[in-house]
Amino acid sequence: MKGKILLLFIICAFPCIAGAQTEPLLRAMKNKVAGSYNFWLYTPDGYDKQDTTAKEFPLVVFLHGRSLCGKDLEKVRRYGTIDALERGRKIPAIVLAPQNPGETWNPKKLCAILDYLKEESPYDTTRVYVLGMSLGGYGTLDFVADCPDRVAAAIALCGGTTKKDITGMGEVPLWIIHGTADKRVSVKASQVVVKELEEKHLNSRLRYEWIIGASHSYLARYFYMEKVYEWLFMHSTKDAERPVNTEINISKEDQNTAYTGWSKKANIKTIR
Repeated sequence: MKGKILLLFIICAFPCIAGAQTEPLLRAMKNKVAGSYNFWLYTPDGYDKQDTTAKEFPLVVFLHGRSLCGKDLEKVRRYGTIDALERGRKIPAIVLAPQNPGETWNPKKLCAILDYLKEESPYDTTRVYVLGMSLGGYGTLDFVADCPDRVAAAIALCGGTTKKDITGMGEVPLWIIHGTADKRVSVKASQVVVKELEEKHLNSRLRYEWIIGASHSYLARYFYMEKVYEWLFMHSTKDAERPVNTEINISKEDQNTAYTGWSKKANIKTIR
């Protein structure tokens, strides 16, 4: 009888031992990867890192812009994929949201986190998706340029690149989006990347879109659109020839309703 009581206590005290994660979980991960970034890690309902099914979950990497840089990890929740989740957007994936202290995003540091997560929170390494805005848009394109074999698809919003060699971008399904009225990062920064990819005949997996009259902050709404994640999830590094999906499109109505019609406070357990 005592043995049964002890077993019941263990199951109640440590529910993760008894089975899969029963609610979405958001964890602040500080000083976990030497020489890299602190980050938020979201794992969805039903995720169990002890189970082989853990490796069936895709991984979304959200790279923020300059306004969220610093040492206060709470800032990363102000907008973007983590904020979308907390507002109620359902994204069936693990989400990694690192914080940049205030420099150019470093692809090697991001890869170090991906390597760490293989053990800490296993994921499907053939379905890693990157999306970022502004400084994060630069980070997205830089990461794709350096590590095309690790990215299944990427979306770069109002960004550009710091890389001289952009060959790797031609290997990945890539969607570049920029507003023509952006006064913080000129649309020319994205157009230069597109032009070079076209001139080098590296544009077979490229989509790009210039949003007429859109300001810099306007593009933040893309993080809240279901279609954005649907598009990303259509790709895998295992796809033959790795074609870019051109069937999913973002309409003006999608843009105008990005923040409405679905938002509600999500039940996410947060561990700081």
